[in-house]
Amino acid sequence: MSRTLHTPSRRHLLAAMGLGAGAAGLAACGAPAGGDEASGPVRDGFTQADLTVPGEYEGRTPILFWAPFTGDTYAVLAQLFQDFNESQDEIVAIAESVGSYADLNQKFTAALQARAVPDIVCFPEMQWLQFYFSDALAPLDDYFDDTWSLDSFLPNYIAEGKAAGKTYVVPFARSTPLFYYNKSRYIEAGLPEEGPSTWEELAEFAPELATFDVDGRPLSALALSGDAWHGQADIWGFGGANSTDGFEVTINGDAGIEWLEWQRQFISDGFGYLAKDASTDFSSGIAAGMRGSTAGLTGTTAATEGVFELGTAFMLSKEGEDKAVPTGGSGLSIVRSESKERQDACAELFRFLGGAEQSATWHLGTGYVPIVKEAAETSQVKEQVASNPNYGVALDQLANARTADYTNWNQGAVTEISAAQAAVYGDGTPAKEALDALAPTLQEVLDDNREDYESIAFEGWK
Repeated sequence: MSRTLHTPSRRHLLAAMGLGAGAAGLAACGAPAGGDEASGPVRDGFTQADLTVPGEYEGRTPILFWAPFTGDTYAVLAQLFQDFNESQDEIVAIAESVGSYADLNQKFTAALQARAVPDIVCFPEMQWLQFYFSDALAPLDDYFDDTWSLDSFLPNYIAEGKAAGKTYVVPFARSTPLFYYNKSRYIEAGLPEEGPSTWEELAEFAPELATFDVDGRPLSALALSGDAWHGQADIWGFGGANSTDGFEVTINGDAGIEWLEWQRQFISDGFGYLAKDASTDFSSGIAAGMRGSTAGLTGTTAATEGVFELGTAFMLSKEGEDKAVPTGGSGLSIVRSESKERQDACAELFRFLGGAEQSATWHLGTGYVPIVKEAAETSQVKEQVASNPNYGVALDQLANARTADYTNWNQGAVTEISAAQAAVYGDGTPAKEALDALAPTLQEVLDDNREDYESIAFEGWK
């Protein structure tokens, strides 16, 4: 049965903010250009959210980034911001951790309603579009020049920041899914050190891994999570897709059912399971494999050091099918507000973060892709790849990266796909039953958003 989603489309977002198509401060819904042409990027009445400027930076132009990062990732970001602040004497960039992407979505929506906003935000993959359609983001193209432009970045991620011929997002914290495995266990079991390449190989390796005892139980080959991002790579790897370019949902087609039923049977055979936290189980040695993000490579490397040797491989595919992975992570956007001065300052920060050395630092400190082309050629990245081949695997897999299907452009739809996967993994729900129930919900999302998505003239699949 189809369910009602609660993630807003552009129209729903405007309504939630108490604004209509003709409301002051937001452009009319019929002109989705990230801001009406009359007002440009400046939007009167939208002031800067509260922030605290350290005493040593008083007198500078302050800019505020609500960062959806925590822990070590946020620490690396904070150091980059400090480096920027020390590199010049006119701007002070302040980063505040707001938790997760979902937390940022909720907080930023409330900020738009209150008209007290940060200067910079970043949302995952194509989910920034709901805020583009509410005219909350400023175009960036006027800031590009011969020294900093979209030409600086990896081409896989450029189209995802453009709408209707204009740029609203520059790549920053970008990633792909990655297959992680316990290389030590593979070697002990006499299995290939390079890990599995296909699902059939994983099924072949699983019984050998199960001969190891972990706390009185056979070692599982794979700890799974209900994750639509991983599922996107999986269904592509079985020759299918969640939806077509023509906005037709196909997740419950033959390939989709084969993908999810294969995984259900793998779990039923005792070789995999739905984990509460796949990363924790994997790092502690409870499971011999997991699907994670390249963004977690540095953290997972640290967590497994001294426990076992970590291995990584491309995301798995069915034998005979091409491998493909969805792009992931987020880019940086400037929020429309009353201050052109702060917007200009944000662009200077983006230019700094887009430097080869800064991109390399972010990559090595987190695992996120070295999104700037020249970053991969820096000595620090080359040395890391030479000393830890897992970073080379992550870089090589970029050749298989592409933008996710339309279904994954909406957070509500992503939540529903993840829930369907979890029902199959955790409850043993037959794949056809789960996907047939899911498909009408996803079709409703695509139908509701089709006009908006078509209006941006996305070129990433061409």
